[in-house]
Amino acid sequence: MPDERSNDTADRVEGLGLLIYRARSDLQIDACFAVISELRPHLLQSEFTETVRWMMDYDNYHLVYGVFDGTIACAAGYRLCTGLAAGPYMYVDDLVTSSAYRSRGFGKALLDWLKREAAGQLCDQLHLDSGVHRADAHRFYEREGLMEVARHFVTLIDRDG
Repeated sequence: MPDERSNDTADRVEGLGLLIYRARSDLQIDACFAVISELRPHLLQSEFTETVRWMMDYDNYHLVYGVFDGTIACAAGYRLCTGLAAGPYMYVDDLVTSSAYRSRGFGKALLDWLKREAAGQLCDQLHLDSGVHRADAHRFYEREGLMEVARHFVTLIDRDG
């Protein structure tokens, strides 16, 4: 387990046996791939650590993960941002609990950790987008106090033409 070789301290979630760590080393980042890829199946393990490291270095991305009984059970990636509409806010790119560990309170524990981190970083809001097909996730977010306040639009860019 990568945590045993690091000097990082974990945030212990009382009553769940979950330890939340910040991924700082390449070993810790790489260990998050299995869980993150459940949410982002298009990712390649061979490129994951390098991509996350680039995002951390150049795009203010942070990766945290929850360990239960020696196994990474959940993970979240987020950015600290400032916008004219929202002021300082946390944007959650990725929030996932492994399918083997769902319905144990780990997603709620990680979301609560993210809310505390956002407050500690002086953010006024926490934002996340969720695919329109993820009805279970939407119910979870609404139950946890997140409000649907916007629609997100996307277009693909033809970089060759």
